[in-house]
Amino acid sequence: MKTTTLYDVARVAGVSYQTVSRVINQAANVSARTRENVERAMAELNYVPNRGAQLLAGKRQPTLGLISADLALHAPSQIASAVKQRADDQGYAVLISMVTDNAETCCREAVQELLAQRVDGLMINVPLEDDVAQRLRELAAPLPVLFLDVSEQAAVNSLVFSPSQGAQLGVTHLLEQGHSRIALLAGPATSVSARARLAGWQQSLAAAGLTPCAVARGDWSAQSGYEKAHGLLANATKPDAVLVANDQMALGVLRACAEKGIAVPGQLSVVGYDDTTDSAWFTPPLTTIRQAFREAGEQGVDWLTGEREAGVISQTRLPVTLVVRGSTAPAQQEPPEDLAHRLHQLAALANKLGLP
Repeated sequence: MKTTTLYDVARVAGVSYQTVSRVINQAANVSARTRENVERAMAELNYVPNRGAQLLAGKRQPTLGLISADLALHAPSQIASAVKQRADDQGYAVLISMVTDNAETCCREAVQELLAQRVDGLMINVPLEDDVAQRLRELAAPLPVLFLDVSEQAAVNSLVFSPSQGAQLGVTHLLEQGHSRIALLAGPATSVSARARLAGWQQSLAAAGLTPCAVARGDWSAQSGYEKAHGLLANATKPDAVLVANDQMALGVLRACAEKGIAVPGQLSVVGYDDTTDSAWFTPPLTTIRQAFREAGEQGVDWLTGEREAGVISQTRLPVTLVVRGSTAPAQQEPPEDLAHRLHQLAALANKLGLP
């Protein structure tokens, strides 16, 4: 099969091959009518410009670098997909460097690797401590760098979801359902976002006069959710609800409940975090805190490719929303002895506060 060449396009468009080249390279000195004729000929012949030849000729495509946590996890993979699609729409290529260890040395190597490939901007979606993020920003200077998994206090350009809002939404929903024995399944201690969610949950419960009946940490995987759930459900004070730091671990919790004969949501309500694409198809469908990963990836690309105010740190806080599905329901009515005990506690608290 004959390969379509630039000369074929020139013949069909009725122009010189130099004119076709100028259209492909978006030169300014081409009339709108000529450009339209050339583009029509390219479409008719299914002509695709030879990117390798353009690079050899010194015509470099603008490129963004993305440093990501493990793409086997849903959240990083969804963000990477959104980044790639948005960058394509804006004419940018994307180079991805995946790190499975968020140690500073691994991240520095990834930054240096992408800088060596002459990227025009960096997006870093790896959980980082504030000081590490600042050193990576300095390493990449003067390139624009945007961080997606740092604390709200980090003095770097960032675009992050509000962990305090997510914590409040999850706790409030369970309290409104009448739950009081709430367990927490957090993410790994090495993750900034996992620590923020755990602290937010604890603070929200404390504000309601409650403490978690049990706390465990997983590693974001469904397997760890399954394993940790067995421990939480074996606790002396059995929970009537569990807040889980991501949907994949929540999937493991649901599996553990099924094996132990615990009805969800009849005996236990489960709230996840993220609203990954599969969570609506769990059994039962998962109530979760939605983080709009696609919007985060798109906004990140827009920031890197758009106009930025020099010397000003950009810190964007993205909202989260509660998605109520079938894994939560009103708590079962308490046995009379438990209800009496709770009434006694409330009366004691009222007396302590001097209430009538």
